[in-house]
Amino acid sequence: MELNQITGIGPKTISHLNKLGIFNIENLLTYYPFRYNVLKRSNLDEIEQDDNIVIDGKISSRPNVFFFAKGKDKMTFKLECDNRIFSIIIYNRGYLKNKLIIGNTITVIGKFDKLHNTIIVSDIKLSLLSNTPEIIPIYHANYNITSSKIHGYILNALKFNIELEDYIPDIYREKYHFLDKETAVEIIHSPSSSDMLKKALLRLKYEELFLFMLKINFLKLNNNFQFGLKRNIDKSLIDEFIANLSFKLTPDQLKCVEDIYEDLVNEKRMNRLIQGDVGSGKTIVAIIAMYINYLSGYQSAMMAPTEILATQHFENIKNLFSTYNINVALLTGNLKAKEKRQIYADLNSGQIDIVIGTHALFTDDVKYNNLGLVITDEQHRFGVNQRASLKNKGIVPDILYMSATPIPRTYALTIYGDMDISSIKTMPNGRMPIITYLKKDKEIKEVLNMMLEQLKNNHQIYVIAPLIEESDKSDLENINELYDKMNRAFGKYYKVGMLHGKMEKKEKEEVMQQFENNDIQILVSTTVIEVGVDVKNATMMVIFDSYRFGLSAIHQLRGRVGRNSLQSYCILISNRNTERLKILTQTNDGFKISEEDFKLRGSGDLFGVRQSGDMNFKLANIKNDYDILLKAKEDSDEYLKNIDLYNDKTSIKLKDILFSSNGLD
Repeated sequence: MELNQITGIGPKTISHLNKLGIFNIENLLTYYPFRYNVLKRSNLDEIEQDDNIVIDGKISSRPNVFFFAKGKDKMTFKLECDNRIFSIIIYNRGYLKNKLIIGNTITVIGKFDKLHNTIIVSDIKLSLLSNTPEIIPIYHANYNITSSKIHGYILNALKFNIELEDYIPDIYREKYHFLDKETAVEIIHSPSSSDMLKKALLRLKYEELFLFMLKINFLKLNNNFQFGLKRNIDKSLIDEFIANLSFKLTPDQLKCVEDIYEDLVNEKRMNRLIQGDVGSGKTIVAIIAMYINYLSGYQSAMMAPTEILATQHFENIKNLFSTYNINVALLTGNLKAKEKRQIYADLNSGQIDIVIGTHALFTDDVKYNNLGLVITDEQHRFGVNQRASLKNKGIVPDILYMSATPIPRTYALTIYGDMDISSIKTMPNGRMPIITYLKKDKEIKEVLNMMLEQLKNNHQIYVIAPLIEESDKSDLENINELYDKMNRAFGKYYKVGMLHGKMEKKEKEEVMQQFENNDIQILVSTTVIEVGVDVKNATMMVIFDSYRFGLSAIHQLRGRVGRNSLQSYCILISNRNTERLKILTQTNDGFKISEEDFKLRGSGDLFGVRQSGDMNFKLANIKNDYDILLKAKEDSDEYLKNIDLYNDKTSIKLKDILFSSNGLD
């Protein structure tokens, strides 16, 4: 069955869905909500400043619409509820004006400004609330397609009773009395109660984590029997290279280099993770690994998540090897066809020693002469499928992963169970600890003065908008509003830029390039700021409504500054949860912060915003669902030991995934 067979989906909608990674019916049905709104009347006697609020009532004034920028509007009107009159403000919904008639009853969802008796509305429903709480799924969306439209398409697709791939073997499905997959998927998109939603989430999360741990445990078994390249290297040349660096390596960096050297001269294939705090100097360790690999006569490939970061690595590595006879190349999508063909030819002939790029490094067009080392980050796990795709004269390369997300050892041993782990905890010499302040909204003038001081010194500033997920148009009002405020405060003398996840890739890269060149002095952004981007002139990070972020997430953001010998600052603006945030003002140690974050965040809030990105799961969260992960690990261990005994439909499919080159990434 194709997408165009679903009611409401035409060619234009298909192109919009494709941009969200939805290409077929299964993609659509497994495009899960990232959070839920529970529509239940708020108690007006208990609401406080900035609380999320849901109320229904009668429209008591004619709506007024104001246009304040291209494609932007602001609508205001009055709403009567329980003998109280509220001022309603909603952005970019001017098209609803003719439906909002005095005397009509509506429901509004938004944030309460107690000081001005105003509700900043994110959504309006043209009816009263039901007496039974309604659970509304919220999906990641974009400018062209809203969360509610996605929900509608999914409900239409569910009518066809499509059979979905199930990855839980019969033995565990029966053991835990799990819902069948189709029922769980239907519930997650249209929950009748929180109890049923919990059952559906448990089933689908377990499936994700079981499959993940099955792959990890299989790779671990596979690695134990996989031989790599045995190298003969003159260690004095490595010592000489380190001695010639313009800076001194820390003890932790030297220990990592020693671990990598031992791996590379050993016959067993390297599969190592370097876990290091933001700014701890993982990249130089990776560069030394590439030098060791070069000395043994093999090529190295380093994969970066973005072209900006790939280009940055290329420039740094090229400069570092400028006095050595090492040919370094950059392979990105921006290169002209002729340039790409030349790089392909030079890689195939062995003329290129080190290549830096994005995932394009492992496409079918790229044929290596003798690739001996692959360096990537932990979000791009190098699995069987990728190894099989390497055109590399039969050589099995060693793999080095880098992670800028310190996690407690217990979790690391589970998540990275198939890898050896090295950690960098000490910071490079000459780096000054970032000074972090915690401020309330009422202290904003003081914050603006601190920002002005940095700008006067010709330094740059990141300003993070108060949102974690960008679910629909209403969320973006946060960043638009903040961008306007920064322009009003500083725009006369300094350039303000804006960056968010809904922008096109090319546009995002252009903005980041302008910031790197100091053509933009203040960058207002969501959390899409690329990990690893190194703008040394940026000395201040200001995070609004910082209570909405986990401690580790803030620490990662904070790591975008303090990347030089200049004193850098991070300002956390929050009126709530200030006790939790205080640890960030007391330490810059990412490992300590991570431990605290794991303790504090617990099992998470079923209806709260879930931070995404944990190993690219659709639903599961490594921190919040750790108990499920441990059970999945235990079950997958048992299953692999007895896999020959199982011949149910799912087991046959799992064997095919594990024992072929398909699907194990």
